[in-house]
Amino acid sequence: MIVRIPIMGIAAAIGLTVSGCTAQQLYSTSQSWQRTQCTQMLDQLERERCLSNTSTPYETYKKQSEPADTRK
Repeated sequence: MIVRIPIMGIAAAIGLTVSGCTAQQLYSTSQSWQRTQCTQMLDQLERERCLSNTSTPYETYKKQSEPADTRK
């Protein structure tokens, strides 16, 4: 099951970004939101998979999301 971000979530993310939040704060907020969504899943295996995707530290996420040619 793929968790989709509703339009309200996107609007909230844009609002937070415009209000001066850092990328790390925005990432933390979205991870928290996703964990909440995961806990609502009925299937235990899907819930565990979903929750494991929310445990990536920001620094790891940042390194993974950099273009390959800028990594050192």
